[in-house]
Amino acid sequence: MVVSRLKDIPGIGVNVVGDRADAARDPELLRMENLDTDVPPPRIAVEVTREAIGQDAANSYLPFEGHHDLRRAAAAHVGRLAGLDYDPGTECVSVAGGLNGILNSLLAVVEPGREVVLSDPIYAGLINRVRLAGGVPRHVRATPTPGGWRTDPGELAAAVGPRTAAVLLMGPAMPTGAVLEPAHLDALAAPVREHGAWVLYDAAMERIRFDGRPPLHPASHPGLADRVVTIGSAAKELRMIGWRVGWVVGPAPILADIALVGLTNVVCQVGIAQQGVAAALAADDADADVARAVTTWRTRCETVLRQLDGYPVVRPDGGWSLLVDVAELGLSAAEASARLFDRGRVAATPMTGWGPSADRYLRLVFANEPVERLQDLGARFAAAF
Repeated sequence: MVVSRLKDIPGIGVNVVGDRADAARDPELLRMENLDTDVPPPRIAVEVTREAIGQDAANSYLPFEGHHDLRRAAAAHVGRLAGLDYDPGTECVSVAGGLNGILNSLLAVVEPGREVVLSDPIYAGLINRVRLAGGVPRHVRATPTPGGWRTDPGELAAAVGPRTAAVLLMGPAMPTGAVLEPAHLDALAAPVREHGAWVLYDAAMERIRFDGRPPLHPASHPGLADRVVTIGSAAKELRMIGWRVGWVVGPAPILADIALVGLTNVVCQVGIAQQGVAAALAADDADADVARAVTTWRTRCETVLRQLDGYPVVRPDGGWSLLVDVAELGLSAAEASARLFDRGRVAATPMTGWGPSADRYLRLVFANEPVERLQDLGARFAAAF
């Protein structure tokens, strides 16, 4: 390894399991390692994208900050959920997927050596981007309970201090499916303002909740509204993974810096993809479309939970995945992943590198396998363990 910024970035593990699954070419193998879904994108998104392929304006670098239709749709979407009005011209930029938006935002707000508060466990790609930006991850534990994952609001607030550059929130979070509660926002408001920190809100899954409640947007809190930067994506809720389009919305001064990072980093987004995302966000049936997809994913989640009754599984409150505490089975996550692959024919990712406590967990993605193929998951686990 040549550069020091990579020394604490081990990767995410998904690619290793995914490559092995691809190489197996086994149609009976359950693909539960990668955050894909077989639920199709909105029809209007596909139709508009097909039309864009033949349009000269879509085959262009410009506008660098994103097509105007997409920025209008994204600003309106975020504003509706946050209860705020955002100017699409100065308070919204398009990015090449949500994680590109996360990295651009981190580069705009984190001085090297400053801390970024985030959950444990949490998606390794978020931790790695904090490190890549020169930040220091400061983890706050999420505790597994019979009702799901819970984070103590006091512990979250106590993690914010003079060295804090940002608090990175996600709800539902990857990979736990934990959601944000009003008490978390109440607890954060005072220390965030006292220490001048930013709240970076990864909104990729905010509507994928299994409790029937609407999203809780941090910018809806009066004590946080002017400190929140929202990073959204078409990949999860809209199932538009291959489009690689996201957006960043927030106060104009910090958005100018984030736009500058984007111009210096990826420059611009996929031209032929942006109009389809804009159409999906602005469609009259957009909420109903997401709700139908959530119903499908919730049904699959409940199927997995029934199949694995008796195993140390932590129920998610939303999202696309759940965790199994394989340390309770006397195994490391890597050992459990290998046994499940070889004996149970299930591809699942060990959570090594996904936070200080994560190595005891194995992740199962339920978004990409239909209920019919999940009906023997219990038998597969029995064969493995």
